Amino acid sequence: MHTCYIQIGDHTVFVTTADPSSIGWIHKHFKVIREDEWDDCLPDIYIRIRNGYGQKAVHYDVVIHEEEAKVLYEREDYLMEIDHDYRRGLLRVHDELALKHALMAMYSAYIVHYNWGLMIHSSCVAEAGESYLFAGQSGAGKSTVVELSLPRTILSDEATLVRIGPDGIFAYDSPFRSDSSSSFEQACLPLKGIYLLEQSLKIVTDRIKPTEAVLRLMDKIFYWAVNPTETVRVLSMCRQLAEQVPSYKLYFQKNDLFWECIS
Repeated sequence: MHTCYIQIGDHTVFVTTADPSSIGWIHKHFKVIREDEWDDCLPDIYIRIRNGYGQKAVHYDVVIHEEEAKVLYEREDYLMEIDHDYRRGLLRVHDELALKHALMAMYSAYIVHYNWGLMIHSSCVAEAGESYLFAGQSGAGKSTVVELSLPRTILSDEATLVRIGPDGIFAYDSPFRSDSSSSFEQACLPLKGIYLLEQSLKIVTDRIKPTEAVLRLMDKIFYWAVNPTETVRVLSMCRQLAEQVPSYKLYFQKNDLFWECIS
């Protein structure tokens, strides 16, 4: 049996699996805690991984239902059984893509349940001790923004981890990535602004009201509705995010001049 501790956001996750390729993938993509520090680890989440489930996903719809002791998330390529406190989960997966998506679903459910924050489909970039989140529809330019922002530190290129608390709004170095990678040395940074991308021949920002920002962000949150209580938590945190962090439409060209406009 292979085990390790990893860090996601503020949380420690204990992972166990019999499959060496799964633990290798975890080591490649996550911040792994050194074995000499394990004595100080008190896990927030416990995850068991089993391979050999289902088939390669063609459709990405997730079916969720609650049982007496478990919440089940089912997709063509994975099946998750999670305790109602969202702290213990068994992940049966088909391949590495299924493992990634299952971990995203479980961690998103956990941070929503405990009102820690949200996982948002977006890219996020560090600049001068603050962070900037870029969201938009598919093809709007999230990946382009990441490429044009180098050598700035990339906090995410797919799923941004945003903590929403009484001390402010902070973006974290996300392990859930598509193309970029991280050394996980960057501490969390206060979120300075949210930018909704629109490709254009001009470069300009247009401030939008918090109510519009909520509407524009809700469909970009990685969250699979379990029950009305959890959905209310998502909406409440999204409102808090939009009220505390200014949101803009960002009309931009495919060059890095937009940084002059926003920072």
